[in-house]
Amino acid sequence: MTAFTINGRRVDVKADGDTPLLWVIREHLKLTGTKFGCGIAQCGACTVHVNGEPTRSCSTPLKDVANKRVITIEGLSPKGDHPLQKAWIAEQVPQCGYCQSGQIMTAAALLAKNKKPSRDEIKAHMNGNICRCGTYNGIVRAIERAAKGA
Repeated sequence: MTAFTINGRRVDVKADGDTPLLWVIREHLKLTGTKFGCGIAQCGACTVHVNGEPTRSCSTPLKDVANKRVITIEGLSPKGDHPLQKAWIAEQVPQCGYCQSGQIMTAAALLAKNKKPSRDEIKAHMNGNICRCGTYNGIVRAIERAAKGA
């Protein structure tokens, strides 16, 4: 059993310690907002926060989150009204939407550390997240909007 806190709730998961956190989140805990993209920590679709840091859950073994805090897209804002989520809608960012939870979680980590990032800081921070639909300009605009509190 591995114990950790997810979205503010303490859980004990019976799974092999080498099981990727992504599969624990999706299959054991039934939180399906975190997506599988590439499986090799290159695309960012599986991004969650572990103790406040953006983390690729597809390559993070369950044993590495023992006694830590994990936040998924479902835990970012239970009502879906986080400033980034509202900005994503206002800027009409999603097309297929597949990468969006990972994009938002990566952006949330940035704004938690830097309330007013520059456009260049946003681009540098988001550089590791891939969007197959190419909505990068919308993503940057949404982060800028959220940072302004609009």
